[in-house]
Amino acid sequence: MKGKKSDSYLKFDMSRMVNLEYSLNREILRTNRRGAYHCTTLVECNTRKQHGLLVVPVPSLDNSNHVLLSSLDETVIQHGAEFNLGIHKYDGDNYSPMGHKYIREFNCDCLPRTVYRVGGVILSKEKMFSLKNNTIYIRYTLLDAHSPTTIRFKPFLAFREINNLAVENSAANHGYKEVEKGISMCMYSGYPDLFMQFNKAANFIFDPSWYKGIEYQKDMQDGLPHKEDLYVPGYFELPIAKGESIIFSASDEPAKTDNLLSVFEDGIKARTPRSSFFNCLKNSGHQFYFRPSKDELYIRNSYPWGEVRAREQFMALPGLTLSIDKNEAFEEVMDTAIPTINNFLEGKPLSGFLKDIDNADVLLWVVRALKKFADVDNERFYAKYALLVNKIVHFIQKGKHPNLKLSDNKLLYTDANIGFPSWMNNQSGGQPTSRTGLLVEVNSAWYNAIAFNQEIANALSNTKLEKDMSLLAGKVKSAFVDTFLNEGGYLYDYVDGNYVDWSVRPNMLLAISGDYQLLDKRQSKSILDIVTKELLTSKGVRTLSPKSVGFRPRCEGSAMDKVYSAYNGAAWPWLLGAYMEGYLRIFQRSGLSFLDRLLIGVEDEMSNDCIGSLSALYDGSVPYSGHGAISYATNVAGVLRALTLQKAFEDEY
Repeated sequence: MKGKKSDSYLKFDMSRMVNLEYSLNREILRTNRRGAYHCTTLVECNTRKQHGLLVVPVPSLDNSNHVLLSSLDETVIQHGAEFNLGIHKYDGDNYSPMGHKYIREFNCDCLPRTVYRVGGVILSKEKMFSLKNNTIYIRYTLLDAHSPTTIRFKPFLAFREINNLAVENSAANHGYKEVEKGISMCMYSGYPDLFMQFNKAANFIFDPSWYKGIEYQKDMQDGLPHKEDLYVPGYFELPIAKGESIIFSASDEPAKTDNLLSVFEDGIKARTPRSSFFNCLKNSGHQFYFRPSKDELYIRNSYPWGEVRAREQFMALPGLTLSIDKNEAFEEVMDTAIPTINNFLEGKPLSGFLKDIDNADVLLWVVRALKKFADVDNERFYAKYALLVNKIVHFIQKGKHPNLKLSDNKLLYTDANIGFPSWMNNQSGGQPTSRTGLLVEVNSAWYNAIAFNQEIANALSNTKLEKDMSLLAGKVKSAFVDTFLNEGGYLYDYVDGNYVDWSVRPNMLLAISGDYQLLDKRQSKSILDIVTKELLTSKGVRTLSPKSVGFRPRCEGSAMDKVYSAYNGAAWPWLLGAYMEGYLRIFQRSGLSFLDRLLIGVEDEMSNDCIGSLSALYDGSVPYSGHGAISYATNVAGVLRALTLQKAFEDEY
């Protein structure tokens, strides 16, 4: 899948931008890879409480993000006439002002760029999030004007945690300080100062006011609290000449205003244009990097409300690093995680950002990630990580894991009541989904971990370990086939004693896409055929076949209904990586054209939901709408993996 390319891969014309039904359902996201971000809709009308122009972590308060600057309204002034370019939603589907009607074009191939036309005035606006600190830059360029022009800037402040809402109150500090070419403010104790500055002198008029009852459409649709009051301290005014550019900076630290223009220009050079499907996902993949300090690197699971979760980090790690030639980032993430992994293996207290390392399948995802690294840099793997694989396999084999119990046939048994044993074990109505027993994906990963450890033992000339692993691998492989392969030509999803689950689910894909084969080609093809017929969609692989009991075609209804749908019918794009690996293994080069057509449906999502990224999940039936987090690391990683596999296969043949 090479992806269509053009000089303007992500461009939206006036007809789309002025259509709020279209533009309010498409969002843009930019992060600084340190936890801070900017997120809003194409027309910059915030529709979620997590949206904001500048959203930053505030470690002195908690581990969450906080909206400092919600938005910035611009007003073009000519001959005393004012044209407000902002837009906010109020009660009863009332929008005020309605600045979106002045938009003529939006493009985000490199930076989010909006072009406005007001009479004879043509103004472009480009936004860039710093990769070095918590700063959003906006460059305004007056492309055309026939008379003197002034721009007014009105900041809307929130100073609250992303999942809360602000209300007018007497505790808010309305004071401000004059700083170089701007002002700074701090509304509440514990927060950093917000610095709002320009690259040229700006006149600030103190005119405090609360804008009450601003509504967030997405939250309202989800049945969540959705109204808040935002504080506007006043406004800035400054003239702009034809051909001139003005830079606005918002940050939690002061800017060197004389350098703003050069900083902006240098920042553009460091960006990879979103000029293709692959480049969009590559850029999106970088946004999940989370570096809380210079010596640590993690992967956040999603935006705008994500966090660091061990399973999702290691599921996504190969795709977000190795697939985009970021081997050093793989090592940084793994090296950051190893102290936590070792503490868990040694029974020591756990701390830090990496959560849920004790869930049943997490260590197996660690081993899988390490195998992918060994495939691209064997020398570095053996120098740094080979012994860790043996340590993990030994830990599980000796029964030290709290939720991986070795059965008599050497398969692993897990209990759904202990954490979340697998990616498909999640909460619905406060209770874990019932997948207790021998899970097909856990045991296929277990076999691959043993076989990998056997390979390592052979490379290290550890004859005894190699023999032990060979014996164990043989027992697991035989037991796996006897336990999971059914007369329907596919694999049971899980087995618990005499109970077998006949549901057609995608977890069996992980058994045919592993590096070490559990099944012969005929058995794998039968499984792939069933997945293709019953689970495959244009957006990903369904979590349950429409023919199986309990299938839910759409993620709708209550919060409990949505969680249920996510694991009983919704399609997940990350599974396409496993599907493609299994498909190419069976069909070789003859499968490339089919896979190319398949990925066209995913590429279409580059212009939907979060522009240039992938949502957490999609409906299992037409029109396959996206749901959940607007940018999800595991999905981006899985599709990057699929694209890389395809290219490697094309190059090889």
